[in-house]
Amino acid sequence: MHLLRDQLQTWVYPVHRLDKPTSGVLLFALSSDIAQHLGKQFENNTIKKTYCAITRGYVPEQGVITHALKPIADFKHNKKKVAEKPAQTAITQFKRQGTLELPFAVDKFPTSRYSFVELLPQTGRKHQLRRHLKHISHPIIGDPKYGKSKHNRFFQEYFDCRRLLLASTAIEFIHPVEKKSIRIQAELNGVFKEISEKFV
Repeated sequence: MHLLRDQLQTWVYPVHRLDKPTSGVLLFALSSDIAQHLGKQFENNTIKKTYCAITRGYVPEQGVITHALKPIADFKHNKKKVAEKPAQTAITQFKRQGTLELPFAVDKFPTSRYSFVELLPQTGRKHQLRRHLKHISHPIIGDPKYGKSKHNRFFQEYFDCRRLLLASTAIEFIHPVEKKSIRIQAELNGVFKEISEKFV
């Protein structure tokens, strides 16, 4: 936020956030009023978000994950209070974009398989995509919390990849003033892009 403020020479207002290790599109407003309007679109789940991820194993070609998720506390002091809350509806659509099989026995199989996946969250729960992919036994590579450490280490050693392979690649919303649909995209880059290009 401070970097952007310094570039634009004006205050900016964050409209949403990404997990710290997730890269990609991040939306800011130039006034608190516009930030509130956009915030309501997020609350009403009318903003369309697209993510890409690399996961362990071959996910189905497409599907919908509807596994409800318990809230996660942002701070230690409210952990107990949050733990008492019921699980919330959480919906993620996914579509497999490609697969990759490598001739290495990372786990219990003689080869290792991975998927390049497009993710379309319909709700916005904390760590939703990471938790949902773990729930269907296809955790995201590079995820220290919900992933598989053997595969994370393999990607570090084989691809020199030390990041979570999850990126916000597009966001679509209705402009609060112009009332027209806006779509912002961010291409994959660096090691994430290099690895994604190996999938067919």
